[in-house]
Amino acid sequence: MARRSPERLTIADVAEKAGVSLSTVSRVMNGSTTVDAALTQRVREAAVTLGYTASPLARSLVLGKTQTVAVIVPDLGNPTFQGALRGLSTGAAGENYHVLVADSFEDPSKEAELAREARRRSDGIVLCAPRMTDDELNELLPQISPAVVINRTPTSARVPVVAADYRSGFAQLLAHVKDLGHRKLLFLSGAEGSASNRDRLAAVDAFRAANPNIEISVLTGSVNFADGYASADDVIASDATAVLAFNDLVAMGLLGALTARGVDVPGEVSITGFDDIQFAQYTTPPLTTAAVPTPELGAQAWARMWDLLNGRQPAYNLAFGPLVVPRGSTGRPPKTGDDPHPAAT
Repeated sequence: MARRSPERLTIADVAEKAGVSLSTVSRVMNGSTTVDAALTQRVREAAVTLGYTASPLARSLVLGKTQTVAVIVPDLGNPTFQGALRGLSTGAAGENYHVLVADSFEDPSKEAELAREARRRSDGIVLCAPRMTDDELNELLPQISPAVVINRTPTSARVPVVAADYRSGFAQLLAHVKDLGHRKLLFLSGAEGSASNRDRLAAVDAFRAANPNIEISVLTGSVNFADGYASADDVIASDATAVLAFNDLVAMGLLGALTARGVDVPGEVSITGFDDIQFAQYTTPPLTTAAVPTPELGAQAWARMWDLLNGRQPAYNLAFGPLVVPRGSTGRPPKTGDDPHPAAT
């Protein structure tokens, strides 16, 4: 009788070859330590002889696991979220887990249903910078447990959180342009539902209170390159000498538009970004920004998810402090007759 191809072999063939029951083969294939050592050896030798490899799908059905975690991101095109995914995926791969990614396209109304659907296809879920309201987030998290959240702290639901301290990072950028002598600032703020944007606005409020002699205006709704490019006319009309963008993508879009209009950066206006994505240092001029270790955020999120999947208490919540990286896009404000901080000559 011809030998069956490996694709057609089943655990019944292994059981017959080893002279054991189907349940014994199943337990051995799924790593059970309760099977007698001699029987375990017989099953393994039979499987090797036959060339049998357990189907991942069959293994998932037996164990009730998918070997997959899901991640919901607001914008997969943003390199910041790609960095977090890279860190998480690397950690997951080390434990033979796959990562299922869903993009909400900056639409908070889609996030909850995406999360529920993704959770049905996975063993756990990571919400990366969710845009939904606090009430929606707190209601959702118990429904999709086990869950980990990146860059958002739920107000009541208790889940592991890893985040960047955007408030302190933005406060550092404000201090940076202040120290350069800028007294008229503009913040191109992010999406209304973004928790990290609220942190930046909190830094703006604190800065205003501490520096009443410095004017700072806010333009809302900038999250990507196109938004930054489209803001150029408003930036020029504002007469601000320093513009702090919500992120590097917005800053780079603005930089491109101002350059096209012949506006000198930083001679006429300074620009800062946020995140320090890999392209920030290669703009012309190179972009001043605040660096966030996004791959480490992802790696730490995976570590906490792995604890949850194995019934362990996850590590403490973690917040990374961004650091300002000064580059060529910021400088002294343009010299004016009444400027108490004239540009260096």
